[in-house]
Amino acid sequence: MRKFQFSSLPSVLFTLTIALLACGDNRSLQSVNITPAVANSSAQFDATGMFNKAPTSADITTTTTWCVGSSSGVCAGNINAGATVNAGTAQCVTGFTGSVTILAGKSAPVANPDSGPQLKPFGAAQLNCP
Repeated sequence: MRKFQFSSLPSVLFTLTIALLACGDNRSLQSVNITPAVANSSAQFDATGMFNKAPTSADITTTTTWCVGSSSGVCAGNINAGATVNAGTAQCVTGFTGSVTILAGKSAPVANPDSGPQLKPFGAAQLNCP
């Protein structure tokens, strides 16, 4: 009768761990929340992503796509939208008066560079320009 040797157990565990990591975890972004919901003139917006697997909530401010766009999640593209946003820092364009929608989310490839990408999922906030 042959005895099982425990010296090979760490090798087996290591191999299984690598195999599981190679398969991926299929963690995907489900929704985005932007804070603050409303700001004036210029502001730092923060984005929190909600995911389908743990950790279920994460700060995605520096890793998500930001743009000025519409409430349907479509970015303005190469159109002067009245404000600029970069990594959550939004600022009104000089001379523009009104409100703009600030978006953060997951971007799909853009077919036409003059139109912006559709973000899905996305979160929205409002920037009021005096």
